[in-house]
Amino acid sequence: MPSLNSAAMRTGAVAERTGYSVQQIRNLERDGVLPPAVRSASGYRSYGDVHVRSALAYRALAAAVGPVEAKEIVRAVHRPPADRMLALLDAAHARLDAERRALHEAEAAVRTISGEPIADVRGTDAMTVSELAAALGVRSSTLRHWDAEGLVVPDRTTAQGTRRYTPSQVRDARIVQQLRAAGYRIEPLRGLMPELRRGGRLEDVAEALTARGADLTRRSRALLDGAAALSAVLARTPEAR
Repeated sequence: MPSLNSAAMRTGAVAERTGYSVQQIRNLERDGVLPPAVRSASGYRSYGDVHVRSALAYRALAAAVGPVEAKEIVRAVHRPPADRMLALLDAAHARLDAERRALHEAEAAVRTISGEPIADVRGTDAMTVSELAAALGVRSSTLRHWDAEGLVVPDRTTAQGTRRYTPSQVRDARIVQQLRAAGYRIEPLRGLMPELRRGGRLEDVAEALTARGADLTRRSRALLDGAAALSAVLARTPEAR
């Protein structure tokens, strides 16, 4: 694609500019992340600015959305028109936005739910698995999974082991639901929930959610960098616009 080469470069030069190895640059070209290089009569590859921009776009996007999706996005920029590439970027931004909103909801919910007093508990206040699942908007199998993992363990009220959730256990389920939605993993939750029931270690939740927010910021910045690099590729590929 000679028209895209603002200055002919060998593979090593592209690798140096993008932080990849020579073999990785060849692999990216093989996978369609970079457009085909121009070949000399003796078989040497010649790259240009579009290849550097494409590699940089892939590096940033891989940090934002993972390598598989990043390859799909950058391949799309080399297959005009640009509509599919733009749609994939829009979807990535939308997912990050949803994750960020879930994080903010979890931060607010954990503060509120953890401070709720549980008093004057009556037997009739308890909920069945199906009732709690409907109230939370999750499947009954999700609650059973949380039970098996020790996150929210209900009372057993009959010889058959029928589950009944007390108000305090309902509160635990609400906390777990919000933290899971914000990306909090099962393993740390398993150690955290017993402490939360005793009214402690709320600061650990806050720290974990802060770390989650920092990761989202990093990924959002990476997505922005990737989009900027893709815009530069489009500017050098008029037929892709």
